[in-house]
Amino acid sequence: MVVTEIFRSIQGESTYAGRPCIFVRLTGCNLRCRWCDTAYAFYGGAKLTVEEVLAKVREFSGTDGQRIPLVELTGGEPLLQPDINPLVERLLGEKFTVLIETSGERYVGNLPREVVKIVDVKCPGSAEGGSFNLDNLNALDRKDEIKFVVADERDYQWARAFLAEHRLSEIVDTVTFSPVFGQLEARHLAEWILRDRLPVRMGLQLHKFIWEPDTRGV
Repeated sequence: MVVTEIFRSIQGESTYAGRPCIFVRLTGCNLRCRWCDTAYAFYGGAKLTVEEVLAKVREFSGTDGQRIPLVELTGGEPLLQPDINPLVERLLGEKFTVLIETSGERYVGNLPREVVKIVDVKCPGSAEGGSFNLDNLNALDRKDEIKFVVADERDYQWARAFLAEHRLSEIVDTVTFSPVFGQLEARHLAEWILRDRLPVRMGLQLHKFIWEPDTRGV
């Protein structure tokens, strides 16, 4: 598989925000969102075997006594990598909790059920609206998460309509609305959510408040 970076950091998003986590950022993406903050992962990277990736994860995780048990596979788009399932199976076999963050364009139903799937639904402001694979809604369960990244009020209204039309709260426990960092003020999104009494979680990219927003490997 082709890997851009493997590092240890604080989980910045999802219901796991704030927890220490090992990140495996895989190379390559077939979408081009306007607000993408990891475009450096589109190209390049190093070819590693599944065993080499596991060795790096173990190194960052530490010993059993002080082990970090949380691993996120991200990108780019991790589901473009043909060895993603063998890697996931090995991580699960070593008792890691595995998160996969994906654009929602790739089908997630071939992943092991134990994986926590954090699935984006691209809003129109991303320039990739309409890319979501609706079959994914039948492949998710309560522990999985659905996320909308919102650039403006038009995106918010679109996401609100998608939430209602597809009854997302009946599919997963957590639907997250997050503002595009540096483009939409978090206060505005919070006010819209409160105004409409939406059954969603508001998400902020915690790591961008801890470190400089363009810092890599944290």
